[in-house]
Amino acid sequence: MPWLVLLFALCANAKAQDAAADDPGNCPALPASTGLRWEYRASADSDFCRALRADGSEAFGLYIASKSPFSPKRSDRAEASTIDGKAMHWYRGELAGKPDIQVRETLIEIGSGKIAHIWLQASSPDQLKEVIGQTEGLRFPSAQLSANK
Repeated sequence: MPWLVLLFALCANAKAQDAAADDPGNCPALPASTGLRWEYRASADSDFCRALRADGSEAFGLYIASKSPFSPKRSDRAEASTIDGKAMHWYRGELAGKPDIQVRETLIEIGSGKIAHIWLQASSPDQLKEVIGQTEGLRFPSAQLSANK
């Protein structure tokens, strides 16, 4: 009988871990049509969100905090797009040792003094277009969303 109690405890612990992994926390709403799910981590003053595909690979990620180490440069400006209905621009980046990977980053002010730093990596122009399209469907909970300049 003690093994049954142990088995129950292990199952309950695994279920709790699954629920925590599926908790979107402060991540924006993902479009249901993408098939993506959030992996969420929180710290005292920031939120880290990774949009994962069914195979576990990262489609894109974002970091929500009051400040970001990323500073967009106009000379790196790339695609014009929208996120949560607001006009914005993606900025080219580089991935050390992987010159064929297309990197994009942007900053979005999401209200309450918070900024979302969003990044993505794509191995082809088609994948870049697909992932940018997925980010366009993000919905942040704040009504005070404003785009970068």
